[in-house]
Amino acid sequence: MDSLEHKKYPLGEFQNLVAISDLDIDRCIKTLQNFPGKLKNLVGSWSDEQLDTQYREGGWKVRQLVNHLSDSHMMSYLRFKLALTEDNPTIIPYNEAKWAELQDSFSISIKPALQLLKGLHERWVFELKALTNREFESTFYHPEQNRKIALKESLMFYAWHCDHHYAHIENLKKEKGW
Repeated sequence: MDSLEHKKYPLGEFQNLVAISDLDIDRCIKTLQNFPGKLKNLVGSWSDEQLDTQYREGGWKVRQLVNHLSDSHMMSYLRFKLALTEDNPTIIPYNEAKWAELQDSFSISIKPALQLLKGLHERWVFELKALTNREFESTFYHPEQNRKIALKESLMFYAWHCDHHYAHIENLKKEKGW
């Protein structure tokens, strides 16, 4: 893997498991549970200059990345709730790159995003721990991907998403010696 590819995908691209076990689900829930505190510990005391540093050339600034995480995880949480209360609902995709250019992603303090992640993940994890195996089979339809996505697959993706973006920021910190 070349340097740019490694900076884009420090953990590799998301690979969905063919069979997702109860242990996989538990591991992913734990990742979601610990993520807000872990992220806050990493970037909560960073200066504006550090937050306004791109994690890689052509990539977002750390500030945008933190705000992206709150946006993306909020969308995922809503998709989970839709799948649990409706029969294979069609979700609404969104343009995450354009969202990251809006002022509430580009120039605001990261404190509201960190607070949102903390509360959102607390609610999300509470619900996830209550789900049955059958409920994890609930699906939503993703029109851009033209397929049904089961909640257990989405959970796997969002656990990877946490680790993926955390690695972006952690690698930048190491590279800069912060």
